[in-house]
Amino acid sequence: GLRAVHGETAAYAHATELSESALKRAAEVCRTVTSGDAVSHAVAPERTNARLYSDTNPAEALGFQEKVALLQTVDAFARGLDPRVKQVSVSMAADWQAVEILRGDGAIYRDIRPLVRFNVSIVSADGKEQGQGSHGLGGRGEPLSYFTEDVWQAAVHEALRQSLVSLDAKPAPAGEMDVLLGPGWPGILLHEAVGHGLEGDFHRKKTSVFTGMLGQQVASKGVTIVDDGTIADRRGSITIDDEGTPSNCTTLIEDGVLVGLMQDRMNARLMGVRPTGNGRRQSYAHAPMPRMTNTYMLSGGMHPEEIQRSIKRGLFAKSFGGGQVDITSGKFVFSCTEAYLIEDGKITQPVKGATLIGAGADALTRISMVGNDMALDTGIGTCGKQGQGVPVGVGQPTLRIDRLTVGGTAA
Repeated sequence: GLRAVHGETAAYAHATELSESALKRAAEVCRTVTSGDAVSHAVAPERTNARLYSDTNPAEALGFQEKVALLQTVDAFARGLDPRVKQVSVSMAADWQAVEILRGDGAIYRDIRPLVRFNVSIVSADGKEQGQGSHGLGGRGEPLSYFTEDVWQAAVHEALRQSLVSLDAKPAPAGEMDVLLGPGWPGILLHEAVGHGLEGDFHRKKTSVFTGMLGQQVASKGVTIVDDGTIADRRGSITIDDEGTPSNCTTLIEDGVLVGLMQDRMNARLMGVRPTGNGRRQSYAHAPMPRMTNTYMLSGGMHPEEIQRSIKRGLFAKSFGGGQVDITSGKFVFSCTEAYLIEDGKITQPVKGATLIGAGADALTRISMVGNDMALDTGIGTCGKQGQGVPVGVGQPTLRIDRLTVGGTAA
């Protein structure tokens, strides 16, 4: 892929073959953006010697027959755990990306990015009732560490637990109620409903609900959110971004105050700030843009059980599935894959069909308690933006959000 940037305009072209003629055609497309003006080069990114992950190719860590045998073993193990198990789906995926960035001034930046994902889904049945559960994990660590017996057996047990819980779930009630969010993967709600609104391009174009609010209180006190691409072996981590800028830990919201944004080089230049190492793209066929890495909320000071006991009547959202978000407004609808009623401070009946409805900016101000148990997700996230998907991480501690709208199916 070739990119040329001139002022606020960028041209991007790519070739699927490494031939002189194909590269010339791509270069001619990019040249149109300069309009004959003199060409100058921006200051090159800093260098880094950081090594955040292995350069082992995970696709070659196991032979084909070993992969087939492992999947068959996992399938048989899952089916043998409980007679109610009716269907098992097991998958493993490996990616090895060699990145080379050549700047117009001759500077070259390189990175090798391994990526592994393992997933188990189970459907169980008891009479006419069916339940479903799934558990996935992954990252950029040593490939075989994701396929040890204790790791995949734990994944199977978790998928089965979720599936059996959903067998007993009753239709969720609807209405406005206090919501308890569990640690880890529920951070996907913050990622989608808040994180995108803190990407530099949306601010420069004034299409974010947080536009013009730097330095202002946008969340409850005690809420601190960062984007950190420097955590070793994490799915969302990158040694350098796709423009060569070293990854960083960028504080976005500190004690409720908006203090930072995620930037690529182009938007940082146009906004008069430093790039943050968030210029990412799906592949050579896509142009870089501001994207998240590992985005999470830091721990607070409260014990999770103390937060739970504070809720008279509410919903405990332990895990999420799909959701829809309007990035401009931050309005969201998220489906709960595992949720429970909270009655008099106790977690009681599992419920199904629960959805959380709200707006990210409003939800931030409704956070009244922050737990001390921050956890990152298990390494399964992929973020979409303008047709591009990149691996990301999310996380948070246990949270209490007051008076959030819950959609349910109870009569």
